[in-house]
Amino acid sequence: MYRRILTILACLALASVAFAHGNEQHVMGTVTKISNSTITVETTANKTVEVAVTSETKFTKSGQPATLHDLAVGDRVVIHAVKSDTGLSAHTVIFGSTSPAATGGHAKQ
Repeated sequence: MYRRILTILACLALASVAFAHGNEQHVMGTVTKISNSTITVETTANKTVEVAVTSETKFTKSGQPATLHDLAVGDRVVIHAVKSDTGLSAHTVIFGSTSPAATGGHAKQ
């Protein structure tokens, strides 16, 4: 009985996380271009996507608050974006240092 209750609670918790993003789209890939108002990403599906950056966009680098200026071409990103009439607008941009394993033993500096 205890396991069944835990399973139900876990499902409810995961469902709330899944619905928390609402109508946001996820853009995952590598940054190819950055301007003051947009980030261009080559996605994992090899498509180029341009996402607008606003004053409301939140940036997180390696779990810490960051800014657009901390982002660099070549960084891997996950962008949570809202679709509008003019395209995608970033709500959050998450990125971080490349792991040593991904760079042949040398961490990105």
